[in-house]
Amino acid sequence: MRRMTRTVRTACAIVAAGALLAGCGLSDDTKDGDATVAGLNMQQAAERADAMLYATVGAIKPEVEWVHSTTTSGSCDVTRYWTVMTVISEQRRGNFLGVVDRFWQASGYKITATHASKERPRLYAVSPDGFGISLVFGYKGQAFFEVTTPCVDESKVAVPTKVANGRTYDGDIPTPNVRSDFWSATTPAPASST
Repeated sequence: MRRMTRTVRTACAIVAAGALLAGCGLSDDTKDGDATVAGLNMQQAAERADAMLYATVGAIKPEVEWVHSTTTSGSCDVTRYWTVMTVISEQRRGNFLGVVDRFWQASGYKITATHASKERPRLYAVSPDGFGISLVFGYKGQAFFEVTTPCVDESKVAVPTKVANGRTYDGDIPTPNVRSDFWSATTPAPASST
């Protein structure tokens, strides 16, 4: 239990640091003394976050099922969360991370941190315009994507408009429950697969 608590605290600290760093140093406008990204409000930033997530999951082949999780907002930033419902086996997590890593780097994102864990690997990056993006494996190998925007002008934030490609769940989102011939396989992936 102590190890799990320590792991959760460490992950939270890394995410918090990434969120803070994502909003620092990339601003070119100020509002009431707070650094903001010029010309964007929270809704526009949320839409940019969604576009980053749609592009990321679109690069994953074979396709995985995902659902919108939640949206949170601070005083000047927004975080979008997505949950992958496809079972990504322990043997294929490295391939999954590799696909995402290569796509993010090809998109001009800077990889800021990685955690090579057999059970709960993680990957963190930041886009050229200061949006923090991460892929984290959690309980039962469930993959989660998250994008945190830099500080932008305050506005209301609507839920994402594009429908997720996964099922709709009432209440809590369950652990991964969609099988994939490729991603759920318990054997190492062929060398040319990713």
